[in-house]
Amino acid sequence: MIRRCKESDFNIIFEIINDAARAYKGVIPEDRWNDPYMAFEELISEIEDGVVFWGLERDGQLLGVMGIQDKDDVTLIRHSYVRTQAQKMGIGTKLLLHLESMTENSILIGTWAAALWAVSFYEKNGYTLVSEAEKNLLLSKYWSIPERQMETSVVLADQRKYFLKTGRF
Repeated sequence: MIRRCKESDFNIIFEIINDAARAYKGVIPEDRWNDPYMAFEELISEIEDGVVFWGLERDGQLLGVMGIQDKDDVTLIRHSYVRTQAQKMGIGTKLLLHLESMTENSILIGTWAAALWAVSFYEKNGYTLVSEAEKNLLLSKYWSIPERQMETSVVLADQRKYFLKTGRF
């Protein structure tokens, strides 16, 4: 079952994010890695900034979470994580399809350039990397991240909406 996460799910969201994000250790730039990867305060800030988390629950346990955030004329997919022991079971795809169905806006996704598994996942689901110049424009406009993170990130856009709407490739 996919459901909107509640305030009472906060600790579980925190746990899932930090469990799955262990895959980044030694992959993303060392100066971007933190332990825990996402601090409590950062997660609170993301929610206060409008990120709404949805989760896939099975047998009463949240196995994966994915955030959605409307920003002006686009929708961002934020903080997509699946528990380590539940990966490769289609949970991320199910969450992504559910969130896609919630918006008519173009969808943008930012992730670490070095997280090749994440980039591949989004590409398999119909997203395409934008150019370096477009990436920098989009990250500046829609995200609030440090310059160093911008340098080491990529942005993917949905082929169906974004590229047709903007004509940019």
